Amino acid sequence: MMPTSLNNAKHEEAVDASWAATRGAVSGALKWGVATAVLGGLGYAFLPVYRGLTIQFKVYIQMSGMVLGSMLEADARLREYEAQMRLRRRLMKEQAMWASFEERYGKEEEDD
Repeated sequence: MMPTSLNNAKHEEAVDASWAATRGAVSGALKWGVATAVLGGLGYAFLPVYRGLTIQFKVYIQMSGMVLGSMLEADARLREYEAQMRLRRRLMKEQAMWASFEERYGKEEEDD
């Protein structure tokens, strides 16, 4: 069984990762939603085929763009968060190694 402090740290990391993905999902939905709306407006203005589509299908197209953007941006943000966590863990590991080294061999004091 894991110690509670390690368990809490993993829980906090999971919560932070979920928030990073959520922020990415919201920003992706907004960006891609605007882009899809602009394309829908252009389609309505210039394409008679698009004008002939039902409102339900137009909403479906809009939602599809927003969902796609949401998934792509959430994935990108989550991968970015994971890379940051790997870097942070590596840094902590190296700091612990150097602290152990300095504790074992002592700091060299310069004589000026």
